[in-house]
Amino acid sequence: MYQVDFQTPCNVYFMGIGGISMSGLAEILLQAGFHVSGSDMKESDMTATLRTLGAIIYIGQVTENISSDIDVIVYTAAISKDNPEFVEAKRLGLPMLTRAELLGQIMSHYKYGIAVSGTHGKTTTTSMMSHILLQADTDPTISIGGMLDVIGGNIRVGHTDYFVTEACEYTNSYHALNPFISIILNVDADHLDFFSGIDEIVESFRVFAEKTPSDGALIINGDMPYTDRIIKNVSSNVITFGLNPDNTYSATDITFDEFGHPTYTLIVRGETKDCITLHSTGIHNVVNSLSAIAASEFLGLPASEIKEGLLACTSAKRRFEYKGTTTQGVKILDDYAHHPTEISATLEAARNLPHSKLWCIFQPHTYTRTYALLDDFAKALSVCDHVLLADIYAAREKDTHMVSSKDLEEKINALDGTATYLGDFLSIEKYVEKNCKKNDLLITMGAGNVDVVGEHLLKK
Repeated sequence: MYQVDFQTPCNVYFMGIGGISMSGLAEILLQAGFHVSGSDMKESDMTATLRTLGAIIYIGQVTENISSDIDVIVYTAAISKDNPEFVEAKRLGLPMLTRAELLGQIMSHYKYGIAVSGTHGKTTTTSMMSHILLQADTDPTISIGGMLDVIGGNIRVGHTDYFVTEACEYTNSYHALNPFISIILNVDADHLDFFSGIDEIVESFRVFAEKTPSDGALIINGDMPYTDRIIKNVSSNVITFGLNPDNTYSATDITFDEFGHPTYTLIVRGETKDCITLHSTGIHNVVNSLSAIAASEFLGLPASEIKEGLLACTSAKRRFEYKGTTTQGVKILDDYAHHPTEISATLEAARNLPHSKLWCIFQPHTYTRTYALLDDFAKALSVCDHVLLADIYAAREKDTHMVSSKDLEEKINALDGTATYLGDFLSIEKYVEKNCKKNDLLITMGAGNVDVVGEHLLKK
């Protein structure tokens, strides 16, 4: 495998440079003096930022973009093997790294690398860790899968040994990482276009857990049924967290304010330690925050800075994000939830907010996920007063007509929910304008582009 040498910056080309993760890695290399170029299918804020930092960006992916003076190509799972750039790079025999392999090599340059993994909650928990590290003046490098206001984007290049990033299980990409602290928030059935089922997913997390060094820490949700299987051969320190009081870190006396923000009593090894207040919503974020506290205390950060950092942390973009209130008095939130477990957690948090009717505009993400978890999606969404369904966002997949949002509508209504399939965004917007009333709460939800619906409604 090609090894990136930070002592000798080279010429790196990114296929899909405008992606949320790829753009962050490109910025880290630019700041380190590397010559960076790359391509994407369209202009974006990410590509514009990289240009200002000196990157050469091509719009469109064609053979001519690839030249023999490139030292290494970086690509993601979204790049198909018949992509013209990929084919040309292979023809020229250029060294190639996956995004995860590059991330792993970058992480190796930091003594305190923190990898936040789990089926759900990675971006929010990475945000919490980021705020704590910044509050404690550690000058960290941060790579996050969302836009974080406190750093003005998705990347921050620091100048110390602290590095925090998300670790994604899809295609086992996190196996390329080399963390000092590994966090496993939860393990659930997802990415079933890659994994055969939950047993293979658990095995994947086991391999990831065992990469943690003996002087480091594996911080894992102790409330999961899979925890013992994952940690059985781990040589590092193992620290558990969760709502069960048997965990190393747990929470009790949980209450919520009128905005859904929790306050709880922190319990560490059975002893009451502190009172913690969050500005992230929902009980699931109480659990997420316990993992961040555990990691921070393992690093030796002061309790006061941990507490202040968590208090300062609001949700990242598209994580229970308040977008505004329409002229008709409808409050609009947006959330990235695209798995039934995430949807249930988000809707539970929403029910703690004052409202008349709870509406959800849901855009399913990928055909394989929707098909495999159709009954679970229906159950999770049926708690809403009204569900409006957009067409499935294909992402990396092609429509083989195995499932549609119409099938989800039928499942929700069979559970005595109220779902309406409308398909396109314009029809959904018109329906909302006609039927949503003052004091209703509306959530746009999904990992696609459904957030534009709320933005359009607020402009009217």
